[in-house]
Amino acid sequence: MTLEAISTGERVHDVLGVGFGPSNLALAIAIDEHNNASPRTAATQIDAVFVEQQDRFGWHRGMLIDDATMQVSFLKDLVTMRDPTSAHSFVAYLHDCGRLADFMNHKTLYPLRIEFHDYLEWAARRMSHLAQYGREVIDVEPVWEDGVVANFDVTIREHGSHEVVRRARNVVIAAGLELRMPHGIERSERVWHNRDFMRRVDALGDGPAPRRFVVIGAGQSAAEVTGYLHREFPDAEIYAVFSRYGYSPADDSPFANRIFDPEAVDLYYSAPPPVKRMLLDYHRNTNYSVVDPELIEDLYRRTYQEKVTGRERLRIHNACKVLDVRDGESTVCTTIECMATGERTDIAADTVIFATGYRPVCPLRLLGTAGSLCATGEAGMVCVQRDYRVATTCETPAGIYLQGATEHTHGIGSTLLSNTAVRAGEILASILRHRQCHHSGLEPLLAAAKGT
Repeated sequence: MTLEAISTGERVHDVLGVGFGPSNLALAIAIDEHNNASPRTAATQIDAVFVEQQDRFGWHRGMLIDDATMQVSFLKDLVTMRDPTSAHSFVAYLHDCGRLADFMNHKTLYPLRIEFHDYLEWAARRMSHLAQYGREVIDVEPVWEDGVVANFDVTIREHGSHEVVRRARNVVIAAGLELRMPHGIERSERVWHNRDFMRRVDALGDGPAPRRFVVIGAGQSAAEVTGYLHREFPDAEIYAVFSRYGYSPADDSPFANRIFDPEAVDLYYSAPPPVKRMLLDYHRNTNYSVVDPELIEDLYRRTYQEKVTGRERLRIHNACKVLDVRDGESTVCTTIECMATGERTDIAADTVIFATGYRPVCPLRLLGTAGSLCATGEAGMVCVQRDYRVATTCETPAGIYLQGATEHTHGIGSTLLSNTAVRAGEILASILRHRQCHHSGLEPLLAAAKGT
């Protein structure tokens, strides 16, 4: 293993992005458009690089089920809410692919998920000059000059072994989500999380046909997995296990959807903590553990049809919890308990799929050494300013920005696509504003005005 240290006078990036999913891809586009519209001088151009651990662009590849559709409008793409005239919109992608008229005739706001992923890949290819794949951030270390943090040295492991250090004035963390498994449950060849669903299920074609699946969870992903397995494995039994009495419909009504509007971020950010918690509780049914009504109707139709025909393959175990999962040589046994009666049932299956959700990657863990600079508040959560810049415990001309791990400060849309384009524009504007203040000597006043 080698380590290339950076020396004074070497390249200092204006922006180093950690992760290259939709959030930082949207930021890369905003930066690229800014650079193309600005004079080619060091004072106006933004020097940016984005590092991604994956070997290529990918966004929830494990759930690219062939007939699954997006749950947000195609207008909430990477750019449109920030700049409707951008050449990197979903509409521009359709035009480039020769499908614009066909999509218009389809009369829908919600494209197939595989199509929207193809759009994201199309946009990522256009930003390939800013992205570096197969690179993992190991540490972020503050660079002190005259008693303040002027830059960050970011240690990056390239292709598994070789380490380099890149210096940047601003670090933007957009590391996405990590899977959530129940305590004590480990993934294996027979115990999956739905994050890897399509890859794992495709591999089943190499062996004997499965006879039984168990799907744990009550949200959209669980329902989609249940429906897919029931359709694609016509001789297998599918056991759907969840703690609710039934699948709960997602609230997609117009007034409820306003919680995802850019203006709602301002209201949520300025609200006192009790109001923040109230708003999250009120509107959890727009996103968490809920299912599209059309999919609920489809699954119910299947269960009823099977009762009529007398061949029940789709079995719903509602109001139940998982007590234990025991992985054997040929099957995996799941013990469930009915929470109403206490009755326990053992289900021997070929595979158990946990569709138990995700949580944001902890930014302090990713920041490493620089994490000690971050101010924290209630429950140890990182304090984040309205422009997504992390509040720090000391004077820090250099900036740390968060994309995604800000639900506690910016609301329920933080981990979703809804505000991705607008947020990218706000982060870019903040970076430019701080740079201008730094060059003019006004940055301490700006920091004081923001309460940092």
